[in-house]
Amino acid sequence: MSETTTLPTAEEKPALKRQDFISDQDVRWCPGCGDYTILFAVQNALAKIGRQPHENVFVSGIGCSSRFPYYMDTYGFHTVHGRAATIASGVKCANPELTVWMISGDGDSLSIGANHLMHILRRNIDVNILLINNRIYGLTKGQYSPCSEQGKITKTSPFGSIEQPVNPLRFALAAQATFVARTNDADTKHMAATFQRAAAHKGTSFVEIYQNCKIFNDGIYKDIYDRTVRDDRLIYIEDGKPMIFGKLKNQGLTLNGIEPAITEFDPEAGPPAELIKHDEKVESATLAYLLTQLDYPEFPVAMGVLRDVEAPVYEDQMYAQVAAAKEKFGEGTLKDLFRRGAETWTIEAAKAEGEGVTGHLEHVEASDEIGEEKESYEADIEQDAVEVGAMEKLLAGVPLAEIPGQAETIVVPRTTTVAEAVKRMCSGDALGTVLVEGEGGSIAGIVTERDLLLRLPAGVDLGAVIVAQIMTPNPETLLASDSVAHALNFMGSRNYRRIPVEGESGVKVLSIDDVLDFIHDA
Repeated sequence: MSETTTLPTAEEKPALKRQDFISDQDVRWCPGCGDYTILFAVQNALAKIGRQPHENVFVSGIGCSSRFPYYMDTYGFHTVHGRAATIASGVKCANPELTVWMISGDGDSLSIGANHLMHILRRNIDVNILLINNRIYGLTKGQYSPCSEQGKITKTSPFGSIEQPVNPLRFALAAQATFVARTNDADTKHMAATFQRAAAHKGTSFVEIYQNCKIFNDGIYKDIYDRTVRDDRLIYIEDGKPMIFGKLKNQGLTLNGIEPAITEFDPEAGPPAELIKHDEKVESATLAYLLTQLDYPEFPVAMGVLRDVEAPVYEDQMYAQVAAAKEKFGEGTLKDLFRRGAETWTIEAAKAEGEGVTGHLEHVEASDEIGEEKESYEADIEQDAVEVGAMEKLLAGVPLAEIPGQAETIVVPRTTTVAEAVKRMCSGDALGTVLVEGEGGSIAGIVTERDLLLRLPAGVDLGAVIVAQIMTPNPETLLASDSVAHALNFMGSRNYRRIPVEGESGVKVLSIDDVLDFIHDA
């Protein structure tokens, strides 16, 4: 009687730790890079979320932040510039059971990848996007990025950037993102909590992370979240709570018409009623968009979840659509799709009408005629398969010894002049090739017309140059017992027109024309 293996339930599985998500790769970011704290926070968040390492996938594009998958002991893809969103979309649609994380930078996803980022957001695919924003191209050594502020002096903007910077949160809201948040690399607890919220959201989660690039943009956010000033310059928003900030918790946000304004109040008396209360669940993105307008020095910068609403998820709708199509039409095959689809057409021969010539296009429905054509088409394919199979057996089973090769194999000493070699090459059926003899009768080199054309300067005295000076030394050879198929692959992969073949009776030169003529005759 065979034993039954019982898998542990979720309750029986040991609690995960940050160490469970640390790979064996050395982390190679610049010392002091904010990516270290982001990595730490992500690993902490994953441990609290509780999904096993093999249930997570990290997808990245190109950039410093895109090294992330190497440092996570999960599945991962390090893809191409700007295309992380496309790969992440495919992974989630192929296996919705996986938790998919997309790691990207402001240059990766808001420049070359902006198109793909927009579409993953509007489709609401259940992917968690962490966009690390240091407002610079770090990996390529300090060029200004789509998020760099106006006036930014870099290698590619020596007189200051004149471009209006992209606001990542406004971009996400304009693309109808259902979850939008912001955090920063100086607050690991807030980052981890924000990442947990993003993972819990059903649909696309978009999190912008302010990150300091120690080498190429050091201190870019220092005026906002340095420990000495952040209480007055950051506002941590929470759902259902008034928007209060300041070291003394004595300032809040109100509305002056439709514009944000700051009101001071006595914290002991409590917040005034006119303070804006955050509502991340409101269907309209108006409040969330207003929060993206807050910027230092006029206003504190908003940190937290700006928007978290429910909407249909792309992969759920996709699988529901597939199931409905199968229920209506059956499983189907690709062949039926091509041959019996509603958009199948035939073109009849053109007919002369009067002075002009016109053609006739006829829409063909699934009919007996198509069935007959299908059978004929399948018969042709089967016949082709038989012929191809026979050719494969022929090529693999025939040794090179059965191919005659050149009528005369010319072997000359190393000291032979090129003039004499050319004379010999042009005689009889020598195929324009000579072999150069080495020690003990070995083949030291080969000389072909190509060597003459490429290795001899114009006007040179052919009688003053010896073959050892222009030959291809130590030529690769085949054995007479090698198959024709092997010879084709060997010569094709190396772009050889001629190859020496060693057999019991010595060495002969075989050309690609010899091989092809043999196949034709066979």
